[in-house]
Amino acid sequence: MKQAIPTYDLNDISRHGIIAERMEHRNHESDDMLLDKGIHRDNNYIFTCMESGHVKMMVDFKTVESQDPAIFCVLPGQVHQALIMKDVSGWFIAVKAELIPETVRSVFEELLVEIQPVPVNKSWVEKLNSSTRILQSFLSDEILASKEGSLIVQSQLHAITGIFAFIYKHENQARTTHEPRALQLTRAFRTLVRAEFKTLKSPSSYANLLNISRGYLTEVIREVTGKSAQYWIHQEVLIESKRLLVFTHLTIKEIAHELGYDDHTYFSRLFSKLEGQSPSEFRHKNR
Repeated sequence: MKQAIPTYDLNDISRHGIIAERMEHRNHESDDMLLDKGIHRDNNYIFTCMESGHVKMMVDFKTVESQDPAIFCVLPGQVHQALIMKDVSGWFIAVKAELIPETVRSVFEELLVEIQPVPVNKSWVEKLNSSTRILQSFLSDEILASKEGSLIVQSQLHAITGIFAFIYKHENQARTTHEPRALQLTRAFRTLVRAEFKTLKSPSSYANLLNISRGYLTEVIREVTGKSAQYWIHQEVLIESKRLLVFTHLTIKEIAHELGYDDHTYFSRLFSKLEGQSPSEFRHKNR
């Protein structure tokens, strides 16, 4: 185990920041997958369109399973590990974050629910299959060296990621009946928390950034999510704490400092309160 969670850069294996790989009846058991990347993060987005088969993986301590046909995404920074892959056919697409349109990134950054596999019908599979085949056929140094080739790749990439965003946004909207303004504010808050939780710890700080009162922020967040604003701040701290406790050799004091706490004893008390066990106990049980 290392002092940091392994983070893989797509630039190491792709000069252009895009990989589109076809999978045909691929099979791996958990032991085989450990010989691949194992537990890690990626600094890119991963989009998977599964036409058939069975996949099981760990994403930020949660087991995720998907069976045919479905789409699934892993976001930059999420700690994940493939566990099982049985007779999988479909497409695997990895893309650097800066190559994805802002409108698409915002859909995934602002989702109010956990990103889970979404079942899709044959029509969506065919659309993604067609677009990804075209994308893959143009991913060559010769084609990407020209403006026209780059434009073709960009347009296909936008189409593919746009389809993923469209499906996920539709799925998310179908689960909620709250007013648009409340949803908009909650998504903006959640996006800020994901970006700033290491430095900003109080709802007041986020209310100031959003130019609203603390009382209004807490009221809206509880209305939309059923949880307090402070709860969501603590959740970001908690999940990153767990990642560092299990997947690195950093001391508790070093982890506290990494997460923006000068007083590591306060951090330990907070973790114990949120998780029901101390950081040391959690590390021991989960390694």
